[in-house]
Amino acid sequence: MRPRPGRRTVAAATAVALLATLAGCGLGPGPVPGGVQLTVTRDFGAHVLSQASAPKLRGEETVMSLLLRNDRVTTKYGGGFVESIDGSSGGQEAQGDPRDWFYYVNGIQAPKGAAATNVHPGDHVWWDLHDWSQTEEVPAVVGSFPEPFLNGIEGKRLPVRVECAAVQSEPCRTVVARLRALGVPAAIAAVGSGAEPDALQVVVGRWTAVRGDPGMTNIERGPRTSGVYARFATNGQTLTLLDGQGRTTSTLTAGAGLIAATRDVEKAVVWVVTGTDEAGVRHAAAAFEESALHDRFALAVTATGTQMPVPGAGAGP
Repeated sequence: MRPRPGRRTVAAATAVALLATLAGCGLGPGPVPGGVQLTVTRDFGAHVLSQASAPKLRGEETVMSLLLRNDRVTTKYGGGFVESIDGSSGGQEAQGDPRDWFYYVNGIQAPKGAAATNVHPGDHVWWDLHDWSQTEEVPAVVGSFPEPFLNGIEGKRLPVRVECAAVQSEPCRTVVARLRALGVPAAIAAVGSGAEPDALQVVVGRWTAVRGDPGMTNIERGPRTSGVYARFATNGQTLTLLDGQGRTTSTLTAGAGLIAATRDVEKAVVWVVTGTDEAGVRHAAAAFEESALHDRFALAVTATGTQMPVPGAGAGP
């Protein structure tokens, strides 16, 4: 959602009026959505500015009204564009790269403005201030796990399908067990057995075994297409991690794993639990849990089990 220039005066007046209205009431007479979480970070989740597992709500809420009710916010361009949260502002970095606020609901970058997106029960709303010189679109992130598997998208819980290169493998069983332990009735299938419309897909297997899945094609094309700041070599034997400006931060080899998410226009969401080899897939599957994925856009794991956020160091000032 890019801003339109030349409306600062109107924006300021609108923002003041909007803040005053929201301070007194909710958006409607409907019930308060329960189980909502609100997270505010910067630099691709590297720095947490605020986090509320029980934010203040009053009646029906939009993503914008929820934010305004719980954090110090300034807006511009008619009140529909967030300029700053808790004193951290968008704009250009010292080196000239653009930097703005983006939001995700249950790990999905929403297609509408925050003032037009309703909050549903169980939603995890996440705002992040980051460099978008490589891409404006990071369509899905892993840091709201166990969302979107628990509460789905826009208040609708979706079927979950785990597609494995080897259905009986340890990583496949681990991923399915973690989801089912959360109460998610995940179905199991072999990679390439055919997509289920609107299903949340989790692809499990070494990169050379899963790269042919349609959902993986975007990842191979880099962050401008997939929003994932990592690339596998053509032979799948190395995993290159990037920072927010697209620069290489690390190159991992044997035993390296990756957990990432993206979204294709024809699919709901595609997650991948993969690696340079079978050991890497096992390391990635072991990290398929909330404590490891919390506030990460994506996560890499080294051969020694060290967890590395993706994008990596250098994503912010």
